[in-house]
Amino acid sequence: MRNDLFALTAAAVMAAGPLLCTPGAHADGDNNTLIPNNKRLNDGVVANTYTIQHQAGCTNDVKINPQLQLAAQRHTDDVLNNRNLDGDIGSDGSSPQDRANAAGFHGQVAETVAINPALAISGVELMNQWYNNPADKAIMANCANSQIGVWSENSPARTVVVAVYGQAANAAQRNVAQSLPPGSQANNIPIDPSPDYDASDELEHGINWWAWILRGVSPAPGIPPQ
Repeated sequence: MRNDLFALTAAAVMAAGPLLCTPGAHADGDNNTLIPNNKRLNDGVVANTYTIQHQAGCTNDVKINPQLQLAAQRHTDDVLNNRNLDGDIGSDGSSPQDRANAAGFHGQVAETVAINPALAISGVELMNQWYNNPADKAIMANCANSQIGVWSENSPARTVVVAVYGQAANAAQRNVAQSLPPGSQANNIPIDPSPDYDASDELEHGINWWAWILRGVSPAPGIPPQ
């Protein structure tokens, strides 16, 4: 009996291994949370910015802008791969405005950057960090910042989240999100009831359904494939 118990425990540990050792998540825009991605975390920043702006009396709906998203991605990758960076200035000396202009956005921009010395960061930790920083909160609450681009990346020792907020210079830029195909990540104002993403989905799935996973059945019966 003890040998059987030991064998079962060892099998459970082996099955949980891939869940606990998942590679760094990427902001790939995929809704499938069984494959690591940061879409819910990024969407949560947009949703919380919308909330903060409306708490400040704004009446506009902040829109995801793919040009600002590209600028945010560029700086996220730069900060993730250059440990000496800890703010808005890139390794090439670029400013948030420089990166936004290079991505095709020519309105005024501002930026918030979060760096967590760990594999992940939750939406709650992230928003607490920015909300409790007067300068960052002022940027998020500025009603003129009607456009936004968010990107995040993870490594075993560092998680970086960058949000770039923009003031559209013309009607074409204000409507850029509306011109994208239906279902596009940038054509979305997400209000997610649980927007934080820190790889917990895989772990929770494994804990809840490990008996079925050991049998080679996933998703478990009664849980339709996503």
